[in-house]
Amino acid sequence: MARRKATQPIQEFPLIRQLQHRHERRSPLIRKGIGDDAAVVSIPTGNWAILTTDLLTEGVHFDLRTASPASVGYRATMANLSDLAAMGAIPRFLLISLAIPPAISRVDIHALYRGLMSACDQHDVRLIGGDTSSSRQGLFLSITLLGTTPKGRALFRRGARVGDGIYVTGTLGDSLAGLQLLTSRTSSRQGTTLKRIDCNYLIDRHRHPTARVKEGLWLNRSQLATSAIDISDGLSGDLRHVCEASRIGADIELSRLPVSPACWAYADKQQVDPCALALAGGEDYELLFTVAPHNEQKLERQARARRFLVTRIGTIRPRRFGLQALASDGTRTPLPITSYRHFT
Repeated sequence: MARRKATQPIQEFPLIRQLQHRHERRSPLIRKGIGDDAAVVSIPTGNWAILTTDLLTEGVHFDLRTASPASVGYRATMANLSDLAAMGAIPRFLLISLAIPPAISRVDIHALYRGLMSACDQHDVRLIGGDTSSSRQGLFLSITLLGTTPKGRALFRRGARVGDGIYVTGTLGDSLAGLQLLTSRTSSRQGTTLKRIDCNYLIDRHRHPTARVKEGLWLNRSQLATSAIDISDGLSGDLRHVCEASRIGADIELSRLPVSPACWAYADKQQVDPCALALAGGEDYELLFTVAPHNEQKLERQARARRFLVTRIGTIRPRRFGLQALASDGTRTPLPITSYRHFT
């Protein structure tokens, strides 16, 4: 979307009251929500509280030339929901803080909140507070999400063991391909000749990703996963986090990486390797997890019954093996770390 000058300055407290009126929802677990110095909630007896937070910065995490305020809000919430999904948690409460520049109007802020709450409503998440500030540099969002798991029952990055199968949910690389399509539209370069249906699919996967909350809850409750992480920065980098936490190595079979037909078509048109998109692409918000060999058939059987798409892409190896990629011709090379990293 094109940036436009806000027609009227935003007034903080009227805006907060409007947002509270539109988006606050009651819950038996909320003792005090928006409108006090802090929110007060009840945690179900015998549960762990699982908390995550994300800071999103205009120009780093999103670009308002290629994303509407509603899609920014939606994606921001899904990013946090994905963190809880990776822990196997039930999402419950949301706090949002905004730093708003002069170019953002009240209409934009309400659209952003509609996107936020659209993602929340899919998982019965309640907005319980936050903060607002002015900004001189751009739009900033800070989101904190609280979830719960039964005491002693959460998924962690540590726990993978030698011999475990490495699995992912869904397909990989779609969001990155969608971002590249959007970027090409706003640059001087000519856009791709990809079919409209494939363009729309990839762009929607970027603007409206799906946090795999149901899959995370299933993996936690079934106790089939030995470790888990969400793919937010890219498969190659997020797999490294699991390996470092579990003190193991990994062998990835490139031919098994799940790539959607639309992403394959995009890669073909752009003459790029679809595996490169799958390894580098973050913000698909799929889950990467490991499973003990004796549980793999059980996991795949349950996934089919629940209509969850899961794909085995490799095997956990000893730490000295490192991270390696197995090509279709049988050759192995060190797995390139092509994921997004801040400050580099």
